[in-house]
Amino acid sequence: MSNHTHLVLFVDKQQALKWSDLEVLKRWHKLHKGTVLTRRYMYEPERIRLTDAEINSVKATIEVYRRRLFDISWYMRLLNEYIARKANKEDHCTGHFWEGRFKSQALLDEPALLACMAYVDLNPVRANMAKNPQSSAYTSIKKRLNAAKHNAQPNRLCHFNNNLKQHSRGLPFLLSDYLALIQTTCQRIIRSDKPCEISKATTLKKHQLSERDWQSLIGAIEAKFGTRISMKIARTRLVVSSIADAC
Repeated sequence: MSNHTHLVLFVDKQQALKWSDLEVLKRWHKLHKGTVLTRRYMYEPERIRLTDAEINSVKATIEVYRRRLFDISWYMRLLNEYIARKANKEDHCTGHFWEGRFKSQALLDEPALLACMAYVDLNPVRANMAKNPQSSAYTSIKKRLNAAKHNAQPNRLCHFNNNLKQHSRGLPFLLSDYLALIQTTCQRIIRSDKPCEISKATTLKKHQLSERDWQSLIGAIEAKFGTRISMKIARTRLVVSSIADAC
């Protein structure tokens, strides 16, 4: 977007805990220089020369790095710092670029994940910055649509699990179903008075979501929900809203 970003993240803490010490250092050194001792530890000839006290110090540092590598705050810190430095360089200025700290919301179930992804992918359309997902710049959906033309999925994005019968760490939806849902939801955003078959979308039927459920989830995620998003919370809000309207 013009003045903010939206990200849907999957934090794989268990995977990070399984990394070897050298894997942690390898990943951290791609982001930072580390310390003299961690750099020496990376190379076997230098590692052999380290004393027990130095090795213990490196081990403690590695655990600090490991926690940072699955910490959302550190992820956002590095991302925002990169963007700020680049923007300030372009504007020939210094100082704070971002107005404040980022906001995060936990996605507690599959409908919440689905809705949040769709909300982020369709933000440029909703803000009248793009006519459709295909023409929206800097979005995951544009990358997915371009890759789908070649029966592929973008390498740098979490893949959809196209065989839902098998357990996978990928997104728990069919890519074709998600793309169809995005297109249909986009039509409703562009023409709210035009009938469209959102309620018949395969993904919504699978999770027993009505069009009202979907609109409640995707309508204004940032404004309607606090730090947690789920279908249960959305339906509770619908009941409260209906009672208030009746009163």
